[in-house]
Amino acid sequence: MKQKVVLAYSGGLDTSVILKWLVEKGFDVVAFIADLGQKEDFEAARQKALRIGASKVYVEDLKEEFVTDFIFPAIKANAVYEGRYLLGTSLARPLIAKKQVEIAEKENAEFVSHGATGKGNDQVRFELTCQTLNPRLKIIAPWKNPEFLSQFKGRSDMIEYAEANGIPVKASKNAPYSTDPNLMHISYEAGILEDPKLRPGEDMFEMTASPKNAPDKETEIEIEFKDGIPTKVKNKSDGAVKSSPLELFQYLNKIGGINGIGRMDIVENRFVGIKSRGVYETPAGTILHIAHRDIEGLTMDREVMHLRDSLIPKFAELIYYGFWYSPEMDFLRAAFDKSQEHVSGTVKLSLYKGNCTVTGRESQESLYNQDLSSMDALGGYDQTDAVGFIRLNALRLKSSSLRNKK
Repeated sequence: MKQKVVLAYSGGLDTSVILKWLVEKGFDVVAFIADLGQKEDFEAARQKALRIGASKVYVEDLKEEFVTDFIFPAIKANAVYEGRYLLGTSLARPLIAKKQVEIAEKENAEFVSHGATGKGNDQVRFELTCQTLNPRLKIIAPWKNPEFLSQFKGRSDMIEYAEANGIPVKASKNAPYSTDPNLMHISYEAGILEDPKLRPGEDMFEMTASPKNAPDKETEIEIEFKDGIPTKVKNKSDGAVKSSPLELFQYLNKIGGINGIGRMDIVENRFVGIKSRGVYETPAGTILHIAHRDIEGLTMDREVMHLRDSLIPKFAELIYYGFWYSPEMDFLRAAFDKSQEHVSGTVKLSLYKGNCTVTGRESQESLYNQDLSSMDALGGYDQTDAVGFIRLNALRLKSSSLRNKK
């Protein structure tokens, strides 16, 4: 009997070529397609995989789980890698790999395979997840296989191979962008983007309008949060209301995209030590990140916030590096959940030509005291108490200054 392998299959250039290559090597290939909200004809992708040589194709709808179990926990924790990247690809990989392991167990497959390169982050995300959830599975990573590498030096070789074998792919030699679309974002790499000084063409973007061409009228919305999780969005301009997690997120992608929200062009540090240039479109994620951070300012204790903020870079790094299913991630998520117990309320925002601006907020859990902060009322605050407060805090500064003047 042929050895069975479950391939994480996107239908793109890499995994289409890898599917054919695995079949040629004598494997029984089961293709697994994850529906994470990308605009894809999944029936066409299924038929394409079967034509290439897959014995069976699974198409799994993971959109709801992606939003509730991966995106929302990241929003709750304000997860941003290196202060800029909202982790759209990083969040999707542990979910894809988790489902891939489940299918492999169902199919009694000995192997799993993926199309991630040996230069990138996804190889780590897939393989760490697999080895954590089922250490008995063996992993075939073609981009780290010497025989595969001798045949395919890069994307140009793969495009030629696809053309020779009648495999239709989106990439071409003229515009070989590597794209990864899902509900959270679309990422773009490769092609002219490998030169960090070159500006991407406007025709590349698929999820957002150019801010220059966005509507000349602002879109006003309100987003409600409960314990740090978004629960409702209301469009003040037309009265539309969305409250289910998936509908809420899809709606914010729609109106955010119309208004040109969420474009990002960055050079980031991959886990393997290579710098890479990526361009991202993340409309809903950008809006929710801004709104969530703002409602925390109204409802979250200062010292809890500052302590939690010190942990955000580590949390984002764990996601980016592929450690979603790790003990340290469990620890951090428990801490972040505790920090969000009072982060509930409504944030008002204006969306306009690429800008997402907070215009107000309110909450039953508010720690804000207008009388205390007012410059027009005493509010039970004795300003003379500040004399001693400042004097005590200045003691060590005065001692240091006097020592330095000796």
